[in-house]
Amino acid sequence: MVNEKDNVRGVFGVLGFSFSGSGQNQVLVFVNLKEWDDRKSAAAHVKAIQGRAMGTLLQFKDAFAFAFAPPAVLELGTANGFDVRLVDRAGLGHDALMNARNQLLGMSMQNPVLTRVRPNGLDDMPEYHIDIDQEKASALGLSLADINSSLTTIWGSTYVNDFIDKGRVKKVFMQGDAPFRMSPEDVNRWYVRNAQGGMVPFSAFSTARWALGSPKLERFNGAPSVSLLGEPADGRTSGEAMAEIEKMAKSLPVGLGIEWAGLSYEERSAGSQSAALYTVAMLMVFLCLAALYESWAIPFSVMMDIPLGALGVLAATSLRSFPNDVYFQIGLITIIGLSAKNAILVVEFAKERFDHGATLVDAALYAVRQRLRPILMTSLAFGLGVLPLALSSGAGSGSQNAIGTGIVGGAITTTLLGLFFVPLYFVVIMKLFRVKPLYAKEGGNPPPDDQLNIEDAPTEKKELVPV
Repeated sequence: MVNEKDNVRGVFGVLGFSFSGSGQNQVLVFVNLKEWDDRKSAAAHVKAIQGRAMGTLLQFKDAFAFAFAPPAVLELGTANGFDVRLVDRAGLGHDALMNARNQLLGMSMQNPVLTRVRPNGLDDMPEYHIDIDQEKASALGLSLADINSSLTTIWGSTYVNDFIDKGRVKKVFMQGDAPFRMSPEDVNRWYVRNAQGGMVPFSAFSTARWALGSPKLERFNGAPSVSLLGEPADGRTSGEAMAEIEKMAKSLPVGLGIEWAGLSYEERSAGSQSAALYTVAMLMVFLCLAALYESWAIPFSVMMDIPLGALGVLAATSLRSFPNDVYFQIGLITIIGLSAKNAILVVEFAKERFDHGATLVDAALYAVRQRLRPILMTSLAFGLGVLPLALSSGAGSGSQNAIGTGIVGGAITTTLLGLFFVPLYFVVIMKLFRVKPLYAKEGGNPPPDDQLNIEDAPTEKKELVPV
């Protein structure tokens, strides 16, 4: 962090601990950045600093070191990006699970959609295993309970009792003397008392060996698992990254699969409901418009303006490389309301004019001319109102830019394109469904042209005669 002294305020490290677990080979470092006002350049943003830190940390050959930002939503993970669990559903064993993990990590490093994919757990480390020959131990008059109790007391500790010292109750723990438990081979220097009162050395009924093993038992939904973290590459969305992980997981051995956790689980659950929510929302709007106009045809001309607004939201969001996230969805829903409002202004006047005897084309053109000013006023006020969000900078500007950009883009397209396409939609829908004007439904005659609208009705001229 010496090279980042202009951006970093301080560093705090914890030895022997990390979000993955506790161990002698673990370390967690918190980097405290300076305020936003002191980091105005693009090179001083969090992602830029994170990228430079990763370039340095990846040069370590004897350790895995990663730099990551905190999650967007606290309590749903420890890092930003996706959180996936590799689960052993068939009980293939720890070795098969670790081989599958390494296979998935190797494929992730070659995938251009993914970046910073890493294990989120304690890696296998050397362990000293003591294998007890139960038959020999039984022949020597030893029980497994006595052997386990002796090992626990020698290498760990055992609570014995309490005693009172100067009015305070203190605990008594028993443990093997330090010089006799400094190396793994010291286990052969210890004895266990058998049922006959004799002392039997550990070397008489046990053998020792070194092996690799997991220092932490990880399970997910009751099955053995390992945790993996990662992030989408620049210009990619978390949904695309999760889809790539699912695609790569299909090549894993049978019995091994993946499960999403934390923010990724919430994102996948919410994403699967988006289509249904949009469908229900559009259906409710359609039914309300059908009840308002007492027609099944006219609401179509209003709702056909919604894709014009959605096109602007999608185009503006894509131009600024924002992902399809919750902010995009909020902007889309907002533009749906604005598009429907602009279309209703035109369709309402066109329908009224058509019911008074005007042709469809004349009614549509008359409605556009009459409602041009209110449409422009409300759309400009709405778009300019959210423009500061799209152009904001500083703390929290990421979410503000995301939601503001989509709304501004949608407001532009739904206003400019809607003025031309909404009248076209009205004419096409009315002709397609063969909707008749109101006077024709009631069996009457069309009113005279000079009575189509009070604004067009001729005024009576009077002359003043002097008396």
